[in-house]
Amino acid sequence: MHSPSLWQALHQRRYLRSGWPWRCALYFLTSVPLGAALLACLLVLALAGGLLTVVLVGVPLLLTLVLVGLPVAHVERRRLRLIDPAVPLADAHQNPPRTGPASWLRTRLQERSTWRELGYALLFGCLLWPLEAVVIGTVLGVSGGLISTPLVMATAGGGEEARVIKMWLVHSYPAAFAVALAGLLLLPLLAYPLGLLAVGRAQLTRVLLDATPHQEDVRVRELSRSRMRLVTAFEAERRRIERDLHDGAQQRLVALSMHLGLARLDAREEPLAGLLAQAHGEAQAALVELRELIQGIHPRILTDRGLAAAVEDIADRSPVPVDLDLDLPHRFLEAVESAVYFAVCEALANVAKHSRATRATVEARVEQDQLAVRVGDNGVGGADETDGTGLEGVADRISVLGGHLLLSSPPGGPTVFRLLVPCTPAQDR
Repeated sequence: MHSPSLWQALHQRRYLRSGWPWRCALYFLTSVPLGAALLACLLVLALAGGLLTVVLVGVPLLLTLVLVGLPVAHVERRRLRLIDPAVPLADAHQNPPRTGPASWLRTRLQERSTWRELGYALLFGCLLWPLEAVVIGTVLGVSGGLISTPLVMATAGGGEEARVIKMWLVHSYPAAFAVALAGLLLLPLLAYPLGLLAVGRAQLTRVLLDATPHQEDVRVRELSRSRMRLVTAFEAERRRIERDLHDGAQQRLVALSMHLGLARLDAREEPLAGLLAQAHGEAQAALVELRELIQGIHPRILTDRGLAAAVEDIADRSPVPVDLDLDLPHRFLEAVESAVYFAVCEALANVAKHSRATRATVEARVEQDQLAVRVGDNGVGGADETDGTGLEGVADRISVLGGHLLLSSPPGGPTVFRLLVPCTPAQDR
């Protein structure tokens, strides 16, 4: 369960008993030294950079001044969690296309986020922190001055009088304690305007430092392209492993099995004949297991003949009879074909293992630039997408491609497993 935001907490009765007033006070208290240090840094960089520009020494200083918003924004994003922890601010910067300081600097100077963060640093260093110092100074000064009235009367006033926050005099301890009580009662009242100011301050920080919708779109597109590149590289590696096993280890096992078979024909005496027969059987079993492993990594028929032929091959090997309705007029991207193939494999495996079905169906066709695949059975139903890792793995793999999985399996059946995957025709396949 998420904790309420500061704005929500202000509407609750237990606000004063919560930690929010203290967090607001701590936020404004930390603003003062940070803002003062930032102002000093800005003045030094601006003055030194401007004066030394004529001898080119000031250029790096002015460049540092431009980039001063980066560390300030980093600190402010973390400090914002004191008063607005619900949704942390994400870093709006992109990764440089190449390594090295030159690429990093070029990327940062071209980003709008860098200039917005510089604007925030100037606003914070020149205006915000003095205002926040006045706010927190007023809250602590007024309440602290009232509460400390009896102490001031006992020390500086000699027990006869005390000046209350330099405005009026009290001449007796009962009056001094009454003023102190008023200060204690004032603290809860001041906690509410302090909280409201903190809400406004948090919103200002979010507006200036949060990523814009355009930047979010760029980040999402880059993330999608990165995920697709990873999937493509993963599929290429699977094909390479399958090819190496098929052309290397499998061929050696075939040759070994043939040689052992020929040796059995020439061996007539025991125990040599029995040992050769056993070795021949083990070699054939290993060859069968290797072929199944290759099929599980990346079936050759999928690479050579496409998704429709590969699905037909699955259906032929299924222990449950499968009716096919495939309308796939062209080849698809390798990542799409591979993901859909293994999804159908998982669905038919579940039919055979759990559904107690007597018949299954597989339908596949292109619908409005989407590859739609439907696997159904007449079994007992009750399948759960979150029960086990098989269907979860299928859903994750399809999600990477921008698709999604729909599973309908009420108790008593039927079970319908549907995939929708964005697809484009593959070129030069």
